[in-house]
Amino acid sequence: MYLDSKDRRPAMTPRLALRVAVIGGAALALFAIVFFRLWFLQVLSGEEYRQEANDNRVREIKVQAPRGEIVDRNGKTLVENRVGLAVKLAPNEIPEEGAERDALYERLAKVLGVGTGQIDRRVDDQLEELPFSSPTIEQDVQLHKIQYILENQEDFPGVAVERVFLRTYPHDELAAHLFGYVGEVSPDQLEEERFREVEQGDLVGQAGIESTYDRYLRGQNGATRVVVDALGDFQSEANVQEPVQGKQLRLSLDLDVQRTGQEQIAGAEAAFVVMDVRNGEIVGMGSSPSYEPNLFTGGIEQSDYEKLTNEEEGAPLTNRAIQGLYPTGSTWKLITATAALEERLLTPTETLFDGGSLTSGGITFQNAGGASYGSLALPQALEVSSDVFFYQLGQRANSTGDGLAIQEWAERLSFGAPTGIDVPGELGGLVPTPEWRNDLFEEAQTQGSPGGEEIVEGVETDRPWSEGDAINLSVGQGDLQATPLQLATAYATVANGGSVVQPHLGQRIEDPDGRPIQELEFNGTRKVDIAPEHRNAIMQGLFQAANGPGGTSTDVFSGFPIDIAGKTGTAENTDGTDQSWYAAVAPYPEPRYVAVATFEDGGFGAETAAPAVREILATLFEVEEKGETTSGEALD
Repeated sequence: MYLDSKDRRPAMTPRLALRVAVIGGAALALFAIVFFRLWFLQVLSGEEYRQEANDNRVREIKVQAPRGEIVDRNGKTLVENRVGLAVKLAPNEIPEEGAERDALYERLAKVLGVGTGQIDRRVDDQLEELPFSSPTIEQDVQLHKIQYILENQEDFPGVAVERVFLRTYPHDELAAHLFGYVGEVSPDQLEEERFREVEQGDLVGQAGIESTYDRYLRGQNGATRVVVDALGDFQSEANVQEPVQGKQLRLSLDLDVQRTGQEQIAGAEAAFVVMDVRNGEIVGMGSSPSYEPNLFTGGIEQSDYEKLTNEEEGAPLTNRAIQGLYPTGSTWKLITATAALEERLLTPTETLFDGGSLTSGGITFQNAGGASYGSLALPQALEVSSDVFFYQLGQRANSTGDGLAIQEWAERLSFGAPTGIDVPGELGGLVPTPEWRNDLFEEAQTQGSPGGEEIVEGVETDRPWSEGDAINLSVGQGDLQATPLQLATAYATVANGGSVVQPHLGQRIEDPDGRPIQELEFNGTRKVDIAPEHRNAIMQGLFQAANGPGGTSTDVFSGFPIDIAGKTGTAENTDGTDQSWYAAVAPYPEPRYVAVATFEDGGFGAETAAPAVREILATLFEVEEKGETTSGEALD
């Protein structure tokens, strides 16, 4: 059979067949990918995407959690929360932008006492952050203003009143420097590890104990879930997750002791510390002038903040107990005595002659009031507060060994570095050394200012170290910078036999009902070796200073039913005024507490600081006005 030549087609070549196969395989692969992708989206991931779609319709509005309360060692409330009234706006109910909304803002501004521009900024900022929330116009609004808004609701469309939890400090200025205050978390703080669970707009501790223990005091926020439509407009409320209050913090503070101490220093630039010498628990600690922490509730005005930091106003935000850097006067003699005894520069029974003055480098150093005490052993020198006796110890320390006996023991006893108290902002102070002063002198020379330009505040740099600096240091004068808490820690160390305790306020974490959850531990205590015979000689001298016939504070503690050992101090400040100091440990001879007070312009130690400490100790030991104790025991 023959084929017609018109029906003949060329046979497919192998190369063409390969191309067809490749193209067909590629198309089949593409169809397979599309098929399996659709199967994955619709079958395997369908439920997940359905949930995400639903979530796109639900928005969460944060409900701020109340913070945990703070109580004293006896469970008395120190810091708590109260319910305040906040004025808010419902974004779906307020008028559209324009004249009507402007009129609403003007009416609100008149009632609340804020500017219309301020209202506008607050609304815009909050809605930008949380588009579906009700922006807060003002927190803690007075009741009569709330009543006016509610009674004239037709003039305030979209304006709502909501209860909010506000931090409150019921004892006003009492212990404000210890408690601190709270404020909205800042953008920089949000970058910190300790705030990793905090969101913009949350309130966190910004100072004091509120800051240190913020992770416990801060509660768990709740949320109100609302349903919105495709355009994002509010439709309905889905459910509410209630916030969880923060944990309660129990402090070692005693409210009564704190109140007495604060009363004693009120009206002055002063500070006090009361501490358990065995474990470092702070029973009382205050600074004056103080401030009202309730000012920070809901935000503080810039003008008010500037007043709190103004030196001419006494810088009320400064916590003088841990940030006040001062020469300590004769209260420092405990440190000089310890160094001299432990470094064998003196024995407990050795006598030195006090002729009323001592001359070094052409400068004559005298006792206060020009007194002369003759031959004295250490206990008698402490009793009468002989400066000349300790001047001689300063000379010996400066000329023996490395010349740093007093400085080295000062550092061992807590000076020159922060003590580690659980209140932020503590300063370390300065224990002057030859190297430190010589370096300053050389730097001043290099800068071409040999005439005494102060390249360090309060320090003249026109000379190198001399024996006179060691003499001044021996009695707590010169370039020394110490805090009241450091002095209290040093006295506690000698009183307890050599344990340098870590001062602290925190005792334990509790649930909102006061049940213990966690005991707070402080492991900063270290040991220094102080020979018992040396401790006894010093303690005897301190006891005689408060009870002996020549004691500098015997008149102050006459008739006091608790045996105490204490030392007065009068330090000359850089402005020429006398700063009053007193440090006491009680009961003698086995002390449990140390109490320190200082007044920047208080005159002699026995005039101001010592009477203040007596009143504080009277409260601590529950001493009646007739000179008897109610229980014979101090705090448990």
